[in-house]
Amino acid sequence: GVVERRRDVGQAHVVLGCEGLRATDEETPVMHVLLSVLGGSMSSRLFQEVREKRGLAYTTYAFHSAYADTGSFGMYVGTSPAKVKEVERIMLGQLEDLAASGPSEDELERVRGQVRGGIALSLEDNWSHMMRLGRAEMSGEYRTVPETLSAIDEVGAEDVRVLAQRLASQARSSALVLPEN
Repeated sequence: GVVERRRDVGQAHVVLGCEGLRATDEETPVMHVLLSVLGGSMSSRLFQEVREKRGLAYTTYAFHSAYADTGSFGMYVGTSPAKVKEVERIMLGQLEDLAASGPSEDELERVRGQVRGGIALSLEDNWSHMMRLGRAEMSGEYRTVPETLSAIDEVGAEDVRVLAQRLASQARSSALVLPEN
């Protein structure tokens, strides 16, 4: 469905999403790589296409939240109200392109490094370390850091393409927060 709200905001906030992975899903490392390819950094597909090439947004990213029995996947853009439809088409197009052809080997190698670096950096922060332990307690599964890094290294382009295809084929919802005027 579509949820639209009017608020005292200066730009439109757009979220497109669908059901994601459960906290215990074996494809979690694939989701980490997919998020990084699609919208995890300044070199991601969303950032490059929406911000750098077209100048339609300051911020754009992809995200995933996992729970015991379900999860949510989404893409976010903050943009001009007049550009909402165009930005939605671009976001969906980037997901569909990833579903059709997967990431390139260069993208895959780059994002594996980014994900691995993010995991390593999170170990230096007490909050992140405790969140990792809390998620492990809730899911009933604890992966050591070397096991987690190994799982990231094993993600292939076809794995990412198949997960992107699954996400792209699901029923989607959108949430829009638009300026009052």
